Amino acid sequence: MKSFGEMVKQAQKLQKQMAVAQEQLAEMRFEASAGGGMVKAVVDGKQMLKQLSIGPEALKEGDLTLLEDLILTAVGEAQRASEAQMQETMGKFTGGLGLPF
Repeated sequence: MKSFGEMVKQAQKLQKQMAVAQEQLAEMRFEASAGGGMVKAVVDGKQMLKQLSIGPEALKEGDLTLLEDLILTAVGEAQRASEAQMQETMGKFTGGLGLPF
């Protein structure tokens, strides 16, 4: 049986490893596009939008509703990819307990 001091040290080590993993995730980039590449979105590992590109062909369409939908689709897909990576990475530390990060 582990002593309380050993458990505290193990918890501190785990906390440091999680912090490093979170920093690494923040540096990652996830890109998704919509409309055949007319709109591209890039988010980081914390699902924060870092870049949004709208191709000139998207503006030629003149359909504002379509453009809005393409933007939402691209950003949403990039965020889902980022979230999946975060769940995979952080799940290694939480053992699938569903704890918040």
